[in-house]
Amino acid sequence: MWLAHPPKVVRGFYPSLYWKIPTKENEIFITFDDGPTPGVTDKVLSLLKKYDAKASFFCLGKNVQKQPALFQRILKEGHSAGNHTYNHLNSWKNANEDFMDNVNACAEVFESRLFRPPYGKIRSTQIRKLSKSYKIIMWSALSMDYNKDYSPKQCLNLATKNLKAGDIIVFHDSLKAEKNMFYALEGTLEYAKEKEFKCSSIKPPF
Repeated sequence: MWLAHPPKVVRGFYPSLYWKIPTKENEIFITFDDGPTPGVTDKVLSLLKKYDAKASFFCLGKNVQKQPALFQRILKEGHSAGNHTYNHLNSWKNANEDFMDNVNACAEVFESRLFRPPYGKIRSTQIRKLSKSYKIIMWSALSMDYNKDYSPKQCLNLATKNLKAGDIIVFHDSLKAEKNMFYALEGTLEYAKEKEFKCSSIKPPF
């Protein structure tokens, strides 16, 4: 599930997951995983504000507990937040019950109707359970900003390649991804401005 641009055949296996957001507007959806991270998320928020862009942050419950003020800033500035489990649990390496407990532990820290599985890995049984309470958000474009084998320019190219309305782009507001992410994010925001895309946050219902 780590494909940078999941093809139709992959998306077809998981039709109940959101690979794009239904929209009639010329808008795209920038998302961030793994935060909030002090020294990174705050700079991301300032950059988004500079471009009058909204985004969605898929947060770890443990990080929200450590950084409540930073999390509240995300919400106050008009962005949305989604559940990314409590401590980035890999669903393929853990029992269903343990995985669901981890999702619920995050839900006890903050409420959201959005969910993204860590590593993009999720089982069919988990999809059925989680779909009752969440919109499970995947991606159209994965920037690979966390991968040191990719250059900042390559990450930007992955984020903006064949970008269309409704597309979901994944970045990571983490220390690991910081260098690649900021270059690719600002480049994406410039590209969106040039193409007259509105950068919106993901907010149910849809």
